[in-house]
This record gives sequence, structure tokens and C-alpha cells, in this order.
Amino acid sequence: MLSCSPKLGSYLDARLASCASGRIQASIALLVLLSLVHPWRAFAANPDLETVLSSSRQRIEKLDYRSTGRITRLEGNGKRTSYRFAGKARWFPDGLRLLCEISGPGSEKTTLLLHMTVSGHVTIEAVLPGQKAASVLPFERWNDPLVGTDFSFEDMVENQFFWKNQEILPAEKYGTRDCFVLKSKSDSQDRTYYDSVTSWIDHGTLFPVHVVKTLRGTGQQKEFIYYGLRQEGGAWSASQVEAKLAGRPGSTILVIEGGSAKANLGTKDFDISRGSSQEETK
Repeated sequence: MLSCSPKLGSYLDARLASCASGRIQASIALLVLLSLVHPWRAFAANPDLETVLSSSRQRIEKLDYRSTGRITRLEGNGKRTSYRFAGKARWFPDGLRLLCEISGPGSEKTTLLLHMTVSGHVTIEAVLPGQKAASVLPFERWNDPLVGTDFSFEDMVENQFFWKNQEILPAEKYGTRDCFVLKSKSDSQDRTYYDSVTSWIDHGTLFPVHVVKTLRGTGQQKEFIYYGLRQEGGAWSASQVEAKLAGRPGSTILVIEGGSAKANLGTKDFDISRGSSQEETK
């Protein structure tokens, strides 16, 4: 019997210990490799976190739309100022491109081209009133009010879902909807004015119905409320988004009035020098 030989038993014990050590090292190496590819997958102890993140990212990675509508700033005294809005977006192999054009009464149009990579890195080009050509918008201006509204330049993309630091909080109701609550935290490598973004994501549609963004340094909060959720071509979207900045009277509402969820856009459609509204009739 093999177990009767002390020398052979010691040899087998050493071999087993060596194999166990090798398996542990291999497991650690695999965990490190997974964390480099998908950090949130490697450490997602709660399956709800993976569900919410994967659905939110896939929703953005499938975008291919044109839209038209208006942005209305409602002052605390009831005064309204409306701007026409035209936009289009599509996810390409190098990330999301979004081109939008905003024009209003007595003002020149503002044209923006935003690009977001799969890591959530954002760049913004703009043709602002008084400019004849596009230029890179300095990061210092990303939090400026967009045409005087409660939306900032940075608010035009949902880059928070692509940050590395994600946490699922206890589920809550928002209105009548049962929601996952996702807290996305930025780090020093993320180009953003926000310290964190908390999203209430509807269980049924996996689309956000309420978002609160907290500004770095000041702790000031901005609230976004999504109305009129609808499904077109298998994709969920909101027909209206309201933005409210804490401490500022009034709010701003973005209303989508028309467009297409399957626009079959190409890279040539995102030439900022041509703008957005010229091709909406195509």
C-alpha cells in the first residue's frame, strides 16, 4: 500500500502542496487578468450590479438615432425661453459620437460634437456663438450652462456608466417604479466635474428614471427626472428630461418631438462643420 511508506507519503504531501500553490497562483493571475479587461465584472459580488451595468452600457453601445425637439428654460418667475434642438448619435468601434445643434430666439446656434470611448473618456468639440470653426472645448468650460439652461456641456453624455467605481445600493421605489439604485463614483483619471452620480434604474425597462449628480468640491447636486418612457425598435428612451440645479430657481426641460431610433448613421454624419439639422429630413 502506498500509504504504508513514510518516504512516499512525504513526497506525495509535498507534491499536493505544490499543486495547490500552483492553482492558487493561477487563480490570482486569472483574477488580475479579468480585472484589467472588465474591472467591474471581476469584483461584482452582487449580480444586480452586473445586470444594471451591462444593460446600461449595452443600451448606449447600441445607439443609432436622430432626434429633434426643444429645450425650455423655466425661470422661477414663470418666464420661459425655448431653444430648438437637433441631435444624432451612434456607437462606433472607437466609441460614441453625438452631434447636436441648439438655436434659439435672438441667438446664434451652438453646435457640439462629443466623443466617448469605452473607458468613459470624453472629448468635446464646439462651434459656439461668434465662432466660425470648431475647436476643442477646454475642460474648464464643461460645467458651463449650455445656452443658459440647467444642462451643462458634460451632461449630454452618460459617461458615468463607464467609470470603474460602481456600487449597487439597496433597491428603492421612485414614484410607482421599483428601481435598482446605482452609485457611480469618479476617480482622478476621469475627466468630469462630478464626484458621483446616483441613478434610479427601473426594474422593468432597465432605463434610468431619476439621476442625481454631485459636483466635485462643492457637493452641490443636480437632479434629472425622466418622463414618458417608450420603446422603439427594442430600445427604451425618454420623451422628456427635466434638469434642476439645487439652489437655482426653476428648471430646464428637454422634449424630444421627433426622430428615428434606427438612423443607420455613418462617420460622415458627424462632421461638425455641417451641423446636425441639415440632414434631419433625409
